[in-house]
Amino acid sequence: MTLSPMMKQYEEAKAASGEAILLFRMGDFYELFHDDAKTAARVLGLTLTSRDKGENPIPMAGFPHHQLEGYLARLVRQGFRVAVCEQVEDPSVAKGLVRREVQRIVTAGTLTDDALLDPSTSNLLLCVYSPKPGVATGDALVGLAWVELSTGRFEAACYRASQLSDQISRLEPAEVLIREDDSALGSNASERWSLSRRPVWQFGIDEAKRVLHEHFDVLDLSGMGWESTPEDRIAISAAGAAIAYLRETQKSPMDHIQQLLPARLFQCMEIDASTRRSLELTQTIRTASREGSLLEVIDQTQTAMGARRLGQWLQSPLIDIEQIRERLGMVDCLVGNTKLRNALREALRDVYDLERLLARVATGRCSPRDLQQVGRSLLQIPRIQSIVGELDVPRAIALRHSLDPCDGLCSRLRLALQEECPLVSKAGGFIRPGYDARLDEFRGLASGGKEWIARYQADQAQATGITSLKVGYTSVFGYYIEITNTNRDRIPPNYVRKQTLKNCERYITPELKEYEEKVLTADDSGKQLEYELFLELRETVHRATKQLQGNASALAELDCLASLAELAVKNSYVCPTLTQEPILEIYEGRHPVLDSIMAKGKFVPNDCMIGSEHGRIQLITGPNMAGKSTYIRQCATILVLAQIGSFVPARKATIGIADKLFARVGASDELSKGQSTFMVEMVETARILNTATERSLVILDEIGRGTSTYDGLSLAWAIVEQLHDRNGSRTLFATHYHELIELQRSLSSVRNWNVSVKEWDDQVVFLHRIVPGGADKSYGIHVARLAGIPRGVNERAKEILSQLEANQLNRYGQSKIAPPAKKSGAIQLTLFQWQENEIVDEIKSLDLTSMTPLQALQLLESMQRRAASIQ
Repeated sequence: MTLSPMMKQYEEAKAASGEAILLFRMGDFYELFHDDAKTAARVLGLTLTSRDKGENPIPMAGFPHHQLEGYLARLVRQGFRVAVCEQVEDPSVAKGLVRREVQRIVTAGTLTDDALLDPSTSNLLLCVYSPKPGVATGDALVGLAWVELSTGRFEAACYRASQLSDQISRLEPAEVLIREDDSALGSNASERWSLSRRPVWQFGIDEAKRVLHEHFDVLDLSGMGWESTPEDRIAISAAGAAIAYLRETQKSPMDHIQQLLPARLFQCMEIDASTRRSLELTQTIRTASREGSLLEVIDQTQTAMGARRLGQWLQSPLIDIEQIRERLGMVDCLVGNTKLRNALREALRDVYDLERLLARVATGRCSPRDLQQVGRSLLQIPRIQSIVGELDVPRAIALRHSLDPCDGLCSRLRLALQEECPLVSKAGGFIRPGYDARLDEFRGLASGGKEWIARYQADQAQATGITSLKVGYTSVFGYYIEITNTNRDRIPPNYVRKQTLKNCERYITPELKEYEEKVLTADDSGKQLEYELFLELRETVHRATKQLQGNASALAELDCLASLAELAVKNSYVCPTLTQEPILEIYEGRHPVLDSIMAKGKFVPNDCMIGSEHGRIQLITGPNMAGKSTYIRQCATILVLAQIGSFVPARKATIGIADKLFARVGASDELSKGQSTFMVEMVETARILNTATERSLVILDEIGRGTSTYDGLSLAWAIVEQLHDRNGSRTLFATHYHELIELQRSLSSVRNWNVSVKEWDDQVVFLHRIVPGGADKSYGIHVARLAGIPRGVNERAKEILSQLEANQLNRYGQSKIAPPAKKSGAIQLTLFQWQENEIVDEIKSLDLTSMTPLQALQLLESMQRRAASIQ
C-alpha cells in the first residue's frame, strides 16, 4: 500500500518510539493510528474511526491538544509508555509537510508534569544492576541507582542481593530498569513495578562512566565522593544506565540533575519490607493508601517539598545520634516558641514546589506560571531567613546560611511577570507593561493605536487646514483619511484616493499605509516577542539552578522540622532522651495513629521497659483482642519517630539508638509464590535470627500460631532462647502460649508482662494495661462471643474447656467430656477415640519430676503423632 507523506512521517516517528503508544500532533489534535488507536479507544473511551476509507482503512482515534495531560495521565496509570510527537515548525511558514519530532517518551518513572504526579510523594526511577544475571539472593553484590526526574534527586549504592527487596520497599519506585538478560530479577519485579529491560552494554562500567562524565561535564566522579572500590563501580554502572535511559526518553537537557550522591554516606536504620508493611509507616495494609498510615498522622507540612522530604525521613530513620540531636534541638526550639513557629509555617505556606518547578525549567517544559511561582517563592526567603535567624541552635544556623534570596533574579521576575500568568507560553499576555518598550509598542498597535490615530488626525487637519478631516478604519479597506467634497480642492498631492462616496472621498497616505501594516502584524509580532522574552527569563532561572536547588532543600527541611514541632504541640508529644545504650524506656507511651483518631484521653497509655535491669526481652501474654499487638507496634513506631528527630507520644522516653528494626506481626499469605502464612512467618523469623544484633529492636507477635499447638509452642520457645543467648536484641515478644512464662526462670534477661483484664459476673473487661507478670488465660471464648459466634457454640465451648482444664480423661486416654443433649436427627462425635496400646504403659513409667517443661512438651508431641497413626 502506498503511504501518503504524512503517514510516512508517522511511521518514522512510530519506529523511533519503540513499544510506546504514539500521540501524533496534527494541528489542534493528537491522533493515534493502527493498534495504538484501538488501544486508546478501549482504554480512554475514544471514538474509533478510520483514515483512507477504502480497501485498507487505517484505524484512527484522537483528542484535542489541550486535553493532553488528562489522557497522558490515564495511559501512564494503566502502565503504558507514551511517546509524544510534536510539530516543531510553524505550519504557516512550513514549505510542504510540517516537520515533526518525538520530543519525549513518558513512562511511570519519568514524569515531570504536575497533572501526572502526586505532590506529596516521590516518583522514583530505579535502576538495578546485577553483574551476575539470575542471582537475586544471597551475598552477591547488586548496584542500585535511583533518580527522581521531577526534582533532580540522584543517588546510588551497592547492596547484597539479599537486601534488594528491602531496599526497593524503602524506595517505592514507580519504575524499575534491569538488564535485558536478568530473568530472575525480571520475573519478581514485573509483578510489582513497571519494568523496563535495557541493553546489557549500557551497564558496562566504561560506558556508564562515559555517560556520567558527559552528563556532569567532569573528568572524574571522585569529587562527588565516589571511589574505585568494586562496590562503587557496581553502583556507578547502575547510575550510568539510568542516565542513558533518561536521555533516550526525554530528548532534552536534564541540567537539574547536578550530582550523583553515594547513598553510603547517609547511614540509616535498616527496616525490611515486612516491617514497613506491619508498622504501616507510609501506607496501610488494608487499603495500601496513605490515609491512616503513620506518615499521614505526622504530616503537618506546608509545602509539597516538605511532604516528600518527611516521607523520605520516615523511610530512612537516622542512626547517627548527633544528627538526630540536631533535628531534635531545632524541633524543641520551635515547640518552645509559638510565635516563631507560626510565622515560619505561614511563610512556608507561600512557597511553591521549587524542586519540580526547576525540573520543568531544565527540561524546557515550564510555563509562565511556573516562572512566576519561582519568583513568588524567592520573595519569602528574606522573611524566612529573618525568622530562622532568631533560633539559636546549630541546625537553624546552618539552614539559614543555606538560603540564598537570589535578589537579582527575584527582582527581574517580579518586574517582568504579571500577577496572573497563563499555563501556555505562546498565548501572550503575561509580561508586565513597561518591562520591554518594543512589546509595549506592539501591544499599543494591536489594541488599535487610538492615541497614534488621534495624534495623526490632528497633525493632518492642521497641515491641510481641513478641520473636518477624519481618520477611520473598515475591515474591507483598512485605514483611511475621510475628506468632504467641499474640501476637495485642499487635498495634498501625496493623498491617494481609495474610495469615493456620495458626500466625501477617502484617501490613504504612505505613512498611514505603513502604520496599517504594523497594526495588522502587531498581535503576532507581540506574541512572538513575548515568547522570546519568556525564553530569556527561563534561561535566567536555569542558570541559577544550583542556588535554587539549595534553597529548595533547605526549605523542605525547615518545613519538616516545623511540621514535627507543630505535631508535638498539637498531640502533646515530648522530646526523647537519646542514648547509645541498648535500652528502651517509655513512660505512658501512646500509639501515634490510634491516639490521633480516638477522643482525647480515651487511648490507654502504657510503659515499656527494656534493657539494663529491666531485661532485654519482654514476654507479653494475655487475652486475644486485649491490645498486645497494638502495644508492640506502638513501641516500634515511637522508636522510629525518635530516630527521625521527632518528639514522641509519651510522658517521658529514653531511646537507645537501634541499627535495625524488625517486626513480624500479622498473617501474610503469599499464595502466588506458593508460600503459606506459616512459611512466610518462618522465612521472616529466620531473617531476624540471622541478622539482628545487640543494637536491634525486634517485635514478634504470635510466632508459631500457623502450625500445630506443640510445634508452634516449641518453635516459639526455641526462638526466644536464640534471641536471648545469641542475638541479644531488645525484643517485644507477644504470644498466646502461656507456657512460655516459664522462660523467666531459666533465662536471666526475660521478663514476663501481661495485658490485664477484670472478670466480673461471668464477663471479661479488657483494661488494655500492660503490667508485670504472666497470664494464664486467653479468654478466647469471650472474644468469640464478642465476634458474634452463636450463643450455643460458645456455651458448648465453655463446657469442653472446663472439663479439659480438669484433665477429664479416662485410664485409657479417652475423653470423659460429656456430649451435649441429643436432638432429633443430630449426631455428636466424641472428641477422642484412642485404642489401648503401649503408650499408656510408657506414660505410667515417666519420671515427671526430672523433666523440663520443654522435654515434656516434646515427648507429648511424639506420643500424639504415634497415637494418630493407630487405626
